[in-house]
Amino acid sequence: MPQEKVGSKVEESSWHEAPTQGEPVKPQSRKVIVVLENASLEAALLNKHDTKMQLLNCDEHQSILKRLGRDIADARPDIVHQVYINTAKGTVIRINPECRIPRTIKRFSGLMVQLLERGCISGDPEGHTKLLEIVPPPVVQYFPEGCRKIGKSLSWNAPKVRLSHFFKEIPDYTPIVVAVGAMAKGPDTFADEYAKEKIGISSYALSASVACAKVCCTLEDLWDIM
Repeated sequence: MPQEKVGSKVEESSWHEAPTQGEPVKPQSRKVIVVLENASLEAALLNKHDTKMQLLNCDEHQSILKRLGRDIADARPDIVHQVYINTAKGTVIRINPECRIPRTIKRFSGLMVQLLERGCISGDPEGHTKLLEIVPPPVVQYFPEGCRKIGKSLSWNAPKVRLSHFFKEIPDYTPIVVAVGAMAKGPDTFADEYAKEKIGISSYALSASVACAKVCCTLEDLWDIM
């Protein structure tokens, strides 16, 4: 499979860079970090004749998943197709803000297989700009210092809030980390290890992409971003 063409430009911000020797990332400006938790990204050789890895998904691999005794809901890479990703197997993926993710699931799957095999996807021939990169866990070591960690629940268990009111109460220039479940189903305990508070944003079920869009749109209005 040819190298996926993913757009990028040289970055001026270093918020996403990994800390060195345990030093925290210090906030430099307003920012929001989205963590997609329990993402179903798993590449595998599906039979002995295969020479290329494939990304498991519930549409194409139902019989294989059934034979392996796996729930087809556990193979939903399309939920991530929309930043940090924390997969169901504990792999942490850092996404450069300048990265443009492919719009189709087929191209996205090919890109994710390349990432899982190689460990990174570069945006230039020299490999200086990492657009997608697998980094050592845990994901919390990449959060900015003094950030507000929020677990955003899509269930009815967490108290409902209006995002515009909720974000206004956070002191300006406080980095915000929002954890969103990227799985088809399951309990909303995915961010319990680091989230200090848990909120609900709707009385109805929302997809991860809609939840992320509501957060970004609310902050755009709050920060007067046009």
